[in-house]
Amino acid sequence: MTHTAADIPGDGAPRDGAGGGGPAGSGRPLAEEYDTALLDLDGVVYAGPHAVEHAVESLEAARRAGMRLAYVTNNASRPPQAVADHLTELGVPAEASDVITSAQAAARLVAGKVPAGSAVLLVGGRGLEEALEERGLRPVRSLDDGPAAVVQGYDPSVGWQQLAEASYAVARGLPWVASNTDLTIPTARGTAPGNGTLVAAVRTATGVEPEVAGKPLPPMHQETVIRTRAKRPLVVGDRLDTDIEGAFNGGVDSLLVLTGVTTAAQLLAAPPHQRPTYVAADLRALLVAQPDVTAAGGAYRCGGWTASVGDGGQLRLDGAGSGGDPYDALRALCAAAWTAADGGAGVPDARKVLAELGL
Repeated sequence: MTHTAADIPGDGAPRDGAGGGGPAGSGRPLAEEYDTALLDLDGVVYAGPHAVEHAVESLEAARRAGMRLAYVTNNASRPPQAVADHLTELGVPAEASDVITSAQAAARLVAGKVPAGSAVLLVGGRGLEEALEERGLRPVRSLDDGPAAVVQGYDPSVGWQQLAEASYAVARGLPWVASNTDLTIPTARGTAPGNGTLVAAVRTATGVEPEVAGKPLPPMHQETVIRTRAKRPLVVGDRLDTDIEGAFNGGVDSLLVLTGVTTAAQLLAAPPHQRPTYVAADLRALLVAQPDVTAAGGAYRCGGWTASVGDGGQLRLDGAGSGGDPYDALRALCAAAWTAADGGAGVPDARKVLAELGL
């Protein structure tokens, strides 16, 4: 079946609050407001081999409330079953059908460019190989095998020989699809080169740009919605430039949790296309209503906190003191900072107020 833009939920910009300036509120728990959570994995559900704090019990409670859980990753190296097995070991029961990868989105893109059953030059690992086979395509490893296209995804096994084969094929004019272009990946030992770094090698050798499938671009969002049949999805992530921007590009609402790479300072400085609908500490946010941010006289209030921008361009925070929820303060600060930036005043200085909040 061919899916068009009309088939994909989310045909406009995500909601926001505070008169258009900051995070939105929700009178009901998010697990009741949305039918499906499209969850990023690393930094949201797990951090390497361990579950993120509060993730396991929060996801189980959201499932009991009727929310479908789907796991969406830009990592093309592992097949969905391997990801599902890892989640299950952590205490988050999952089936392969609950996992959507950039490899699957890339394979769908390739299948739309070549005849059925075509050979495709594979630069990547088993996850991408399985995704091509699912679409009826034949993965090969050499230009001598007559491929009709090139598809590239991250895998630790990728080395010079595979990059060279891809370069030869791309230079001859074969269509080139990359699963994603994330420059780095987190590992147990630190930050390592990601698929974007490997893609850059082929780009440098050929002068050609690939078509990219993964977050934040629309093919990944479309693949996810097609596979989950979500009617009212909520993207949940920890990265502004992939998860939240991807939700914006898909026209659906998003929840940013601060359990991964994004800092409070980065959130306050986010451009419009990387601003989440909701902001929270962790996945417990799925189980509760979200507070409103209200605007009055150039200031923004959430919970007991009121945020504004002073004459010197510094963010100011008044109200709840040490007894209030610091994430209510952060929501109010987002409204003040984003409104100031959109009005041409630039990003306000948030260092002092964030230090006082411990964020």
